[in-house]
Amino acid sequence: MFSAIARIFKTRDLRRKILFTLAIVAIFRLGSFIPAPFVDYSNVQQCIAANSQATGLYQLVNLFSGGALLQLSIFALGIMPYITAAIIVQLLRVVIPHFETLYKEGQQGQAKLTQYTRYLTIALGVLQSTTLITVARSGALFSATGGPSLPQCQNLLTNDSWWSIALMIITMTAGTGLIMWLGELITERGIGNGMSLLIFTSIAATFPGALGIIFETQGVNTFIMVLLVGVLIMGLVVFVEQSQRRIPVQYAKRMVGRRMYGGQSTYIPIKVNMAGVVPVIFASSLLYLPALVAQFNMPVDGTAPADWVLWVQANFTTGDHPLYMLVFFLLIVGFTYFYVAITFNPEDVADNMKKYGGFIPGIRAGRPTAEYLDYVLTRITFPGSLYLGLIALIPLIALATVGANQNFPFGGASILIIVGVGLETVRQIDAQLQQRHYEGLIR
Repeated sequence: MFSAIARIFKTRDLRRKILFTLAIVAIFRLGSFIPAPFVDYSNVQQCIAANSQATGLYQLVNLFSGGALLQLSIFALGIMPYITAAIIVQLLRVVIPHFETLYKEGQQGQAKLTQYTRYLTIALGVLQSTTLITVARSGALFSATGGPSLPQCQNLLTNDSWWSIALMIITMTAGTGLIMWLGELITERGIGNGMSLLIFTSIAATFPGALGIIFETQGVNTFIMVLLVGVLIMGLVVFVEQSQRRIPVQYAKRMVGRRMYGGQSTYIPIKVNMAGVVPVIFASSLLYLPALVAQFNMPVDGTAPADWVLWVQANFTTGDHPLYMLVFFLLIVGFTYFYVAITFNPEDVADNMKKYGGFIPGIRAGRPTAEYLDYVLTRITFPGSLYLGLIALIPLIALATVGANQNFPFGGASILIIVGVGLETVRQIDAQLQQRHYEGLIR
């Protein structure tokens, strides 16, 4: 292992790519601590310290921004607008036939879809920055996290005139565009997928703080137990993420001119977790809506809120209520089936196999192949959806049992992204090492 790492830095091209990636990551983290114009930095830091163990409405977005959201920094929105835009464009392929046509055109069509994603990212950046500044201006930003409300949290901005608010919106939106450009730079000139690595960096940056809070509030014994559970969970996640069902495919021999093509055997890999972390994000975002609606229906004149508002606050705000956990689990299972059905079309796969003379041994080409693939996919997706639901419940169970923060580092979306991006990046480094030294990083 150490000799392989030494070979990485001895290889000039690979060393240059890794150092370039690390430099971009450093710029990204630096921007997360630079406050936006007209933000009272001292008041923000006091509110963050008072709400360090709070959970609630903005915690998922704050997690994906590496803590920059509650800092009201120039990178406050993080990579979240791009993630949302990419998911929306992917879902629109089902609704808009033109998008599906562009996707099937190959590299040129997908470049057009990427351009649409960029435009939508900027639009979402304007919308989300406006919402964030409005909430911060009203003094409800930290009260929405469920933590203590300090007088400083009502005065987060030093100037609330229209031109200062416009400048903050422009700055945060420009920060989103800069993050998107940095991610694309990593993809082109660095190692791995740039957007994924920036998300990885944001989440990994929150690990030391989360573990530090557990150590300070729960003691050494709980801290050691959390580390042991974390290692076990990480190992299980790696095992499941690498698990796949390989469906054998045989290609018939055919003559093209004077040359013989086909005749080889291959397989279709169907992963246990084909949906990735998207169902967890979908379910989390949907479950934040009741708390958001209840927050906007809280009376400002000091009168008692409505019964349904109190019910929502009791059951769908903190995340440690059994009803919240049950609904969260069922939503993840449902969204997993929904997203897999969108991203993997058995009929298209069967048609492509038939077009190039491929068939599954024992299964007729065409419609029977599509039905067989759909049958296998449905059976594989079931344990995958249960796995996603259980992993996502780990932070909520930790919150209910040991009182750990809802952003428990070894569970939920964070551990799935950390493991997935880490494995993919190591694979890319390993492939480049094998091209140059015939021996990779993984043995």
